[in-house]
Amino acid sequence: QVRLVESGGGLVQAGGSLRLSCTASGRTLTLYSMGWFRQAPGKEREFVAAISWSGGSTSSADSVKGRFTISRDIVKNTVYLQMNSLKSEDTAVYYCATDRKKFRSGSRLSTEYDYWGQGTQVTVSS
Repeated sequence: QVRLVESGGGLVQAGGSLRLSCTASGRTLTLYSMGWFRQAPGKEREFVAAISWSGGSTSSADSVKGRFTISRDIVKNTVYLQMNSLKSEDTAVYYCATDRKKFRSGSRLSTEYDYWGQGTQVTVSS
């Protein structure tokens, strides 16, 4: 059984930083790409960042490029999202997800991911 558990969300002032963690069990990160998505109230879930199965490539949405960094620790089977220079528009519930297929680079489409975490709330006050 695959399980993803996120942590690290909270309330932060604009300009501040947070690091989100997502620990996976039942699926190894060395075979599957991982993604971070977010959903703000009244909005669609949107792609934030992804890391490939090898860890050798990452991608991120234009809205977070230069501010957010995705990384992973294969020993801990954990993916991280380091978020710097946070803005009020980054306020959302953040979800991690694991690719439905092995050996891919990490898609921007939520439909390409089959297991999701419960989400962690990030609130940025202006």
